[in-house]
Amino acid sequence: MKYSNARVVLGIAICMAGLAAQGEESQKGPAVFQLVRQTVVAEGTADIVDITVADGEFKTLAKALEAASLVDTLRGKGPFTVFAPTDEAFAKLPAGTVDDLLKPENKEKLKAILLLHVVPGVVHAADVAKLKEAKAAGGNMLMVAVPFFGKVKVGTATGMSHVTNADIQTTNGVIHVIDAVILP
Repeated sequence: MKYSNARVVLGIAICMAGLAAQGEESQKGPAVFQLVRQTVVAEGTADIVDITVADGEFKTLAKALEAASLVDTLRGKGPFTVFAPTDEAFAKLPAGTVDDLLKPENKEKLKAILLLHVVPGVVHAADVAKLKEAKAAGGNMLMVAVPFFGKVKVGTATGMSHVTNADIQTTNGVIHVIDAVILP
């Protein structure tokens, strides 16, 4: 089903209202973001960055992408597979880690961490489950594990992250939501 430009504009307006409501700790915020994400994706105009910004659970990731100068890259043609840590995932890091990584002097370190979350090409959930490893955009290898009747896990020797939501389609790739930040 194709949405009109008017619906996309309406969806963005609803998103802005949702942002205001979320600031007031409304319970309606996440549902509004889901509606906007569905509307924009249906129109075929949402890239990886658009989805992470509109969703509302990736605020820290959005700040990190900007601080590492990766926004333009992830708005590019791609395709990319992004293992996107939520705000809750970033909150699991030791106190002060995120603030430290966001400092300009730590840009390259932050960029290296974020590139661990990006795999060139499109790898859907069914494909991820068949892999043992994948080469991340920064050159490092990500380990992939599928425990017996468990959720897919991706990561490095320092820790694995579970995929909690898979196959979020964008115009330039796919996003898999993860519950922990992948570290080198």
